[in-house]
Amino acid sequence: MNRVVTSRVTRETVGALADGAFKVVLAVVCIGGAAPLGRLLGAPAWLMVVSGLALLIGGGIEIGYTRSRSMRTYTRLMVGYDTGWVLTALTGVMMAWQGGSAGGGVWMGYQAVAPLVFAVLLAAAAPVQTASETPAR
Repeated sequence: MNRVVTSRVTRETVGALADGAFKVVLAVVCIGGAAPLGRLLGAPAWLMVVSGLALLIGGGIEIGYTRSRSMRTYTRLMVGYDTGWVLTALTGVMMAWQGGSAGGGVWMGYQAVAPLVFAVLLAAAAPVQTASETPAR
């Protein structure tokens, strides 16, 4: 069942746009600083670039669908993405704390996959119906 929505911008819409914009900015940082950030995180430069490209694609798609997908869908996807982000970051910190060197690679590996999964699920979600698309009775 499609929900009817108006075209006004809500706080939730601004939040979804900000989340997508953050991914785009993070993508630029990952790609532009792949070598030095990779050294800092202990991740190969190629993984930094791949992660940046995934973030760029995911963030762009997230921004592009803000008017055609429900904020409930966005919220669920953002909670899932951010939960994985936190768990992966904690895993990386624990690995570093125990003397391992793969923590940054694990975290950046998540960034190479999760934004694309987010984008696919968002694109596959049912579109909302705007007031202008509601059939006349």
